[in-house]
Amino acid sequence: MMVTKKLLVLVLVSVITFNLVSGNVWLDVPNEAFDSALYDEVLDEELCEEQLAFISSDILLAAFFADAGFRIPKGVLEGNFVDLGNYHQCLGLNQQLPTSELQGKYCMIEVPLNQDFDIPFNYGYNTSFDVRTLPLAEWEENVKKYNSMKTAMLDMSGYHRSSADSPLANIALRLAVCIPQSCTTKQALSSLSTTSGLKYTDEFCRLPNDKPWVPADIVAIVIFSIIGLLTILSTTYDVWQQIILKRDPKSVSVLSTAFSVYTNGRRVMNFTSSGGNIGCLDGIRALAMAWVVLIHTLTTENTFSNPMEIVEWVQTWKSLWMTGAHITVDTFFTLSGFLVVYTTLGKFTGKQLIKNVHLFWLNRLLRMFPLLAAVSLWEASFLNRFGDGPQWHVVAGHVEGCRTNWWSTITHTQNYMNPWFLCIGPTWYLAVDVQLHILSPILLFWVLLGSRKIALTALFGGLAAILTAATTYNFIKDFQPFLMGIDPMYYFTTYYVNTLTRASPFFVGMIFGYFAKTFRIKLQKWQVVCFWVLALSLSTFILYADHATRFDADQTIANLYNSFIRPLWALFIGSLVYMCNHGYGGPINWFLCLSVWKIHSRLSFAIYLIHSGMMFAINHWSITTVYFTVSAMTYKFLSHYTFAFIVSFFAVLIIDAPFTTLFKLMLGGGAKKPQPQKKEMDVESPQKEVLE
Repeated sequence: MMVTKKLLVLVLVSVITFNLVSGNVWLDVPNEAFDSALYDEVLDEELCEEQLAFISSDILLAAFFADAGFRIPKGVLEGNFVDLGNYHQCLGLNQQLPTSELQGKYCMIEVPLNQDFDIPFNYGYNTSFDVRTLPLAEWEENVKKYNSMKTAMLDMSGYHRSSADSPLANIALRLAVCIPQSCTTKQALSSLSTTSGLKYTDEFCRLPNDKPWVPADIVAIVIFSIIGLLTILSTTYDVWQQIILKRDPKSVSVLSTAFSVYTNGRRVMNFTSSGGNIGCLDGIRALAMAWVVLIHTLTTENTFSNPMEIVEWVQTWKSLWMTGAHITVDTFFTLSGFLVVYTTLGKFTGKQLIKNVHLFWLNRLLRMFPLLAAVSLWEASFLNRFGDGPQWHVVAGHVEGCRTNWWSTITHTQNYMNPWFLCIGPTWYLAVDVQLHILSPILLFWVLLGSRKIALTALFGGLAAILTAATTYNFIKDFQPFLMGIDPMYYFTTYYVNTLTRASPFFVGMIFGYFAKTFRIKLQKWQVVCFWVLALSLSTFILYADHATRFDADQTIANLYNSFIRPLWALFIGSLVYMCNHGYGGPINWFLCLSVWKIHSRLSFAIYLIHSGMMFAINHWSITTVYFTVSAMTYKFLSHYTFAFIVSFFAVLIIDAPFTTLFKLMLGGGAKKPQPQKKEMDVESPQKEVLE
């Protein structure tokens, strides 16, 4: 036990030290999502003057340019300071002049509110709107909170626009302008009498066909084409052997059918349960994944036209079912720790684990690698061509994040190397989870020795040590209690994606995994009822505490919240799994064990990787602001989840399932012909991975 204590102390001291002194690694973007050189090449001052003169002489052409941008944002009185103009109309403007070609260029500018100017309501009207009349003082707190929310999400997407330290300092109208591509905004706007003396800063400009082809695109085409060809050949061979020739599936080459959609589809769509499964995990995993997609439906949305209503809604109890969803990630950490112990106990001794620890780690990494690498390559290449729109620079941040930081994603180090510029935003969870798996053999060794006393001492000692270390760290740093607070990126990079602060649910899960495998208790009905009352009360308290501390909380309360709210949620999830697994779940266990959850559970890892980039792309090719309502967000959630489900299904068939078969063959898992029952057991073992 002295060895264990020394190892734990060494690990904890190392982690704390690294958290306190570590910095970020910055790398330049090797291939930008937009061709920045193109924007400089098209500028021509003399040509601009010539084209502006032609536009002023052509009323219809001038109307087209004016109609494509520069007007008062809709919903200013509800806190919206953004007008996106007409992106596609602007870039579609193309007219051959006597001496040149006139092409539209779409630009966004930021116009500070602390100046004197009028903006016309619409082209051709004399009525003006004076921004000095805006009652900003009355909106200060809501504007501050909303800007912090958007800053956090945009920074995580790789797009940096404003400082989180002073969200009110940069309040400005963000306006679209449509100008000739040969002009700068300064030269074009100076020709308009309505904008004379206007103070503004350029944000970005866009041109047609400004997305260059880069090496990542070529690599993606080659790799995905090879996989597609293998899928066609393997499926054809499989169908010929099993359907046309009607051969016994056992006699068909496993390697030749590894990429077969027919065989892999039958496995994925198999709803038969096997005796070694904990059925309720399917429902928990599927519902937790849906909750993740739900919160991202709100936070990945484009620009809202009524942001003040969002902030007001977020501060009410009506929003709890959506805003409390961030706690669901700790569900996955809990299940991960649970399954590490539950699936290992009884299969290995402590010495066997140490001798095969490299295989323990390798199996974990290989099971995640194919889909993770494929989605990283997709976001580095094809995602940039998935769509386009006035807010596409946000998606470009994802693209450039993967072109720059793909290496830290597949090595599971990006929560420390570049947490502010992630490739596949949600994969910070995978980095933390892999790091915890790498450390888990320190405790697993003692758990597998066979002595219940030693196992419990190691497990509870590990939990106590990590809670002590995390609490100490939280009180040193004095974090805010919520991701969308005053300084969201500091909170995100030093707390939210930190292995130390997110480790406690994993340790709680390990304890419940040991209990589920080795302890079975007998309870009377009244005891079961009391348990469920306490468990549901605990979950209610956690959501209440999350809501109560969201924006305004005493620092001591915030530190205690950050230290203990996550292990308490893990306590709820662990108790839920334990009771359902031992026959005390009743209708809750029945619901969580429904066969419908199996397919969702199997696809959850793919959904987790795919949904975020897809949602950002869909939301940011929108050409106008979105009006927020709860019913609209609910509908969009169902749409996003359905689309992510369909894409993930094909990703599992074509990428995940084939490479899983190949890795089993490489590691010896496919050398022997399994018995039918054992094969069924292998097909139905989603517990090997928390998100799979």
